[in-house]
Amino acid sequence: MKNQTKINLEQFFLQSSEAVEVALNQILPASEIEPQRLHSAIRWSIFAGGKRFRPTLLIAVGDAFGVSISSLIKTASALEMIHTYSLIHDDLPAMDDDKLRRGRETCHIKFDDATAILAGDFLQSLAFQVIADDKHLSPEFRLTLLSEVADAAGKMVAGQQLDLDSEGKNISIKELEEIHRNKTGAMISVSARAGAIIGNASDSELLAITNYASNIGLLFQITDDLIDITQTTETLGKTAGKDVAAAKATYPSIYGFDETKKLAHNIHDSAIFELNKLNCETSVLKSLAEFILHRTT
Repeated sequence: MKNQTKINLEQFFLQSSEAVEVALNQILPASEIEPQRLHSAIRWSIFAGGKRFRPTLLIAVGDAFGVSISSLIKTASALEMIHTYSLIHDDLPAMDDDKLRRGRETCHIKFDDATAILAGDFLQSLAFQVIADDKHLSPEFRLTLLSEVADAAGKMVAGQQLDLDSEGKNISIKELEEIHRNKTGAMISVSARAGAIIGNASDSELLAITNYASNIGLLFQITDDLIDITQTTETLGKTAGKDVAAAKATYPSIYGFDETKKLAHNIHDSAIFELNKLNCETSVLKSLAEFILHRTT
């Protein structure tokens, strides 16, 4: 990866995504290997496109601390596998019952419910194996990363349950933030923390990165809520307005549209404040926060 001062965010996303795609293609079983239906479902889901935001965030943090891509790529790929598994399961009829993901059929529609469940299960277990077997990292780093990622994945699942439980109910702002700091924020936070851990960040640096990531994780969910009510299904590549249809608590439903926009800007500013505590090049990380604030898909 090039030095952050010489590359814009679009280039960084492209380079990171390409590196992750290559790694995932090498890691995942080929579709021709039995059970072919399962492996085809896995590849259908993980190569469906998407921004690869979580691995890009990990790579950007690691790059800021001077870490080579070879030491980051396996953990980055593992996080994308966990994220994809969560999307596969989230789309199932028992949860969001969504038929579109990234502009094409969701895994359970393309294949079937059972295969989709198994594809998610496979991706989750393989992700931990990939981190555990990464010879570019010391055993101590691998153990720390396994613990961190497992904790974040558990919080993501807990957040999903809290989200399901809240449907059709009036919940407080505190309860809404608890849902999203777990469901969305936990995996975003661990992506940034993993890059800093591999980069051997000091305690104070790791704290600043953690606070930055916590803010952009919350910001990601807030903008996601805004997008759900402002964009079309065709633009999003997934079903628009499903949060309203499911009577889910969202930031716009509690704050209103204008106040939610103001909240998003305040959280963005808090994220940048944390980056300013670091004595390293953080231009890409700042651009990532800006990207989340203004994203439309």
